[in-house]
Amino acid sequence: MSIKEWPVDERPREKLLKFGAQSLSEAELIAIFLRTGRRGLSALDVARELLSQFGSLRNLLTADKTTLCNAPGMGAARYATLIAVLELARRHFAELMQSGPVLANPQATRDFLYMRLRDLPHEVFCVLFLDNRHRVIAFEELFRGTIDGATVHAREVVKRALAHNAAAVILSHNHPSGVAEPSQADEIITRRLKNALDLVEIRLLDHLVVGDGHCESFAERGLL
Repeated sequence: MSIKEWPVDERPREKLLKFGAQSLSEAELIAIFLRTGRRGLSALDVARELLSQFGSLRNLLTADKTTLCNAPGMGAARYATLIAVLELARRHFAELMQSGPVLANPQATRDFLYMRLRDLPHEVFCVLFLDNRHRVIAFEELFRGTIDGATVHAREVVKRALAHNAAAVILSHNHPSGVAEPSQADEIITRRLKNALDLVEIRLLDHLVVGDGHCESFAERGLL
């Protein structure tokens, strides 16, 4: 039986319109994205297959291009649409952060950085540039690879902060291992960056290390 033959209140799209997106299961939300199934299977059946194949929604949404394109019911067109939707969500979150004082809601900062960095397969070092009211001016990825003194250059961080006329910054990087515990190298580069930023009167407010489940804050640990 196709979804069109189901009772109206059980159809994912109609259910969303009547009760809201929060009322739908993960499979139902994916079914709306897929729109159609394949021979012998409804869009909801295909969605359930995808969740079963990848093990979780997170694994599905962060799978590499080749794996996801080759999954039954996906293909290049649906992959492109899915990635576009995810990027829209990221940009929406970034825009929300820029609409008010970031430090008035530190959890929003954590959520934004967690969303941007948690699932990356490689280590990246990023900076949030803030104005004198601690509103977000810009978010930039500055370095990629193993984060240590050889790859994170204080002069480049200072240069970008001055270019944005930033009054303060928040540093962040991820640990692909999933362990958010700051390393000795993390502490060394943080001290180096703080000293360099102090020279041009730009405040280092925090350095957040993103792992698989939470962020560790240098400020909360008294490491700044």
